[in-house]
Amino acid sequence: MSEVKKVVGTIAGSDGAPIYYESRGEGPKTLVFVYGIACLMNHWHYQVDHFAKNYRVITYDLRGHHKSTPITDYSNLNITTLAQDLIFLLDHLKVKNVTGFGHSFGVPILLEAHRLSPDVFEKYVFINGFQKNPIKNMFGLNAVEPFFFFIKNQFNKNPIFWNSLWKTLVDNPVAMQLAALAGGFNLKLTEFKDIEVYVRGVAQLELEVFIPLFEALMAFDGSDILSTLQQPTFVVAGQNDNITPKSFQAEFKEKIPHAEYLEVPYGSHCTQLDFPDYLNLKVEAFLKS
Repeated sequence: MSEVKKVVGTIAGSDGAPIYYESRGEGPKTLVFVYGIACLMNHWHYQVDHFAKNYRVITYDLRGHHKSTPITDYSNLNITTLAQDLIFLLDHLKVKNVTGFGHSFGVPILLEAHRLSPDVFEKYVFINGFQKNPIKNMFGLNAVEPFFFFIKNQFNKNPIFWNSLWKTLVDNPVAMQLAALAGGFNLKLTEFKDIEVYVRGVAQLELEVFIPLFEALMAFDGSDILSTLQQPTFVVAGQNDNITPKSFQAEFKEKIPHAEYLEVPYGSHCTQLDFPDYLNLKVEAFLKS
């Protein structure tokens, strides 16, 4: 088997901020993977390994995340700028026939990119995504949003203390278990090392980045974009996803004109990590259809 070609680089985003990317494989079609808020490229490693054999596969860090630092302008931590970064990246790489993969917060970024430039993508794959505020009534409670604004106010008073506390609270075994129990992962299916990598990645993200992006997440509403998507779209829901419940994916199925829908039994918020082989085969069939 021939070795998969890998290229890494950093481009200037829409306002000059550094955007780090990795490109693997070759082929007439390109797949670009957009992860969720406070996540990292490791969330896609099963898909990258699978698809880079026959496609050009691009992963990248969102601005303010990991290698896409430092932040040049904190006022640009919003979904529109993140969508512009993605469009800039694809234009820089001069790729055609692009399928956009989004997981969780990555889906609003793709929706906003579609609003800004409807012809950039040939197809879409939305995994455990949402098009409007998923925080209201999360876990059946109306507590997450008020708690977030409490933390935001406290952080503004003492950012050094809260950044330190954030790292301590997140990067520990208890936080890893809680992330899984909350519906983010299926502990019986997801490799625990993937949960560890995720949690440590979250701990590395500065609250100065996380807070405005989380606020942008709550404010975003792309419901009006759904009916304008003429591209074939593959919508994936996890049966046990408590982060973005199935009602969000059901709305995708209902409003996107050319949507295919897959509900993954026992799937959590990260179905691409729970059942990677199964999901990859389903996506492969969609890409070839």
